[in-house]
Amino acid sequence: MGSPNKNSLNPPEWVNEYADYLYKFAFYRVNDSELAEDLVQDTFLSALNASNEFNGLASEKTWLSAILKNKIIDHYKKASTQMEKNFSEGQPNYLNYENFFDDKKNGHWQKGAMPKEWEEPAIELNKKEFQSVFEMCLNKVPVKWRGIFTMCVIDELDAKLICKEFELTSSNFWVIIHRIKLQLRACLEKNWLKL
Repeated sequence: MGSPNKNSLNPPEWVNEYADYLYKFAFYRVNDSELAEDLVQDTFLSALNASNEFNGLASEKTWLSAILKNKIIDHYKKASTQMEKNFSEGQPNYLNYENFFDDKKNGHWQKGAMPKEWEEPAIELNKKEFQSVFEMCLNKVPVKWRGIFTMCVIDELDAKLICKEFELTSSNFWVIIHRIKLQLRACLEKNWLKL
């Protein structure tokens, strides 16, 4: 088999060949089945409209995946501008990272805020329960932050690329990652460790 070329695009087969893969890819990153379906449909439509730009240097699947990644990034950018203000006004008190540290003691942990010891789950069921709680906790952070966290941790993209996509400085990026980790930890301790 040779490398793909412009003639290797086969739009009539995209749904049969790639829809399930792209849906799983999108759902894992946005955790919303309807949104994942919409993103896949948008990907197919964009790919069809840009088919003359396909240069054959990547496989059809890789090309469609790249378009989908851009759609997911665009979703997080758009959603973050709409949701950031709402989140900051209605942020639950336990998610306020400032409650974790004591400014009077050089930023050491507040009494009662120090991380608890986590025990290793003993059965497979716990993994599913943990995943469910983790997804719920991740959905509580601002949409833009969720996109940044997903790109950093799940997609393992380079920090410089994420900073460019979200127009962040390096220091802002690391502050956001730090705050997300604190918020996730607080939420998991409240909702997982007490199960």
